Amino acid sequence: MKPPAPGTGCCFPPIFGKSRSRSGSFRLVSNSSLESSSSRSSSGRERSSSWSRGRRDSSRHQQQHQKAPMVVCFGEMMVNLVPTESGVSLADAVEYKKSPAGSTANVAIAISRLGASSAFIGKVGNDEFGYMLSDILMQNGVDNSGLLFDEYARTMLAFYALKSDGEPQFLFYRHPSADMLIRPEELDVRLIKKATIFHYSSFSLVMEPSKSSHLAAMNLAKMCGCLLSYAPNLTLPIWPSAHAAREGILNIWNFADIIKLNLEEVRFLSEGDDPYDDQVIMNKLFHPHLKLLLVTEGPRGCRYYTRDYKGWVRGFEVEVVDTDGADDAFLAGLLSILSARKYIYKDERKLREALAFANASAAVTMTRREAIPSLPIKDAVIRLLLPF
Repeated sequence: MKPPAPGTGCCFPPIFGKSRSRSGSFRLVSNSSLESSSSRSSSGRERSSSWSRGRRDSSRHQQQHQKAPMVVCFGEMMVNLVPTESGVSLADAVEYKKSPAGSTANVAIAISRLGASSAFIGKVGNDEFGYMLSDILMQNGVDNSGLLFDEYARTMLAFYALKSDGEPQFLFYRHPSADMLIRPEELDVRLIKKATIFHYSSFSLVMEPSKSSHLAAMNLAKMCGCLLSYAPNLTLPIWPSAHAAREGILNIWNFADIIKLNLEEVRFLSEGDDPYDDQVIMNKLFHPHLKLLLVTEGPRGCRYYTRDYKGWVRGFEVEVVDTDGADDAFLAGLLSILSARKYIYKDERKLREALAFANASAAVTMTRREAIPSLPIKDAVIRLLLPF
């Protein structure tokens, strides 16, 4: 299945209306099918005084970086429940421990840890897990002012295990979870307008209203001149079928400026073709308006494709403990540089340097367990790069 041509209308246009609450400000207005729904969210301002103090602390941190180019990440943040024993299946595990996760949240946190500016837009439950995740964003220097709390649905939970043969296992509890219920009129327009890069996955495309919210945010970011960064984060268990996943992921394909895939995703989206074949990449996945397409190959490194050139940047030899979060760290490494140098993809030498930094970011992450705790800081990445 080929991606749709640009302009075929896969995204509905955001509708703007003047806010009654503040003169001169604007907000997104939902379409008629969503306007009739009752409000299901609460903002951080409606939470306890201790949470309000946290929000103020986060705001002070962000003021220090208000002039820095910002990467705004939209999508999912959840709690993983991971077996305390390595190499066992979910059924065989005796004990579990909680671990914060979510691909787009991982990217936001890693960007901040690497010294750049980031924000996260999404929705969690108005529950203890939701508060915990919000605090984790704040503690890692991520602007969490775009995070909403749903009064009725819970924060997404996922059981995750890495079996002895290296096969990951997922079991999601989202029927629905709060992240699926974010509505277009709840989007933080102010935050999106501040972005240099707007990053997203395919998690929020599975059902409404999060799908419409995703499309509205993406359209607004595009109109504001952001680079659109897309990493599908293929997770088949959340989709009704493999066909639905392929169709949903490709439906917004041609609107992205930067796309990052892994080998499994190339094979899946090309319907079984060789993921190492450059012709498969260029003929099936590289669309005419794309500026940069990346394929990560784990510890081996990554390939890059632009309209003018293509190549490979080798990875780093490390003792791999867990690959969870490595792709997110890779992308964060690149976006942390790209946010300040938007046109680096036009200079192959500089792009290769940025991709070496991205590979090193991924390598550091693979030396520790669990996604968010293992995400790198800049000093660790630089130490790995020194002999490179």
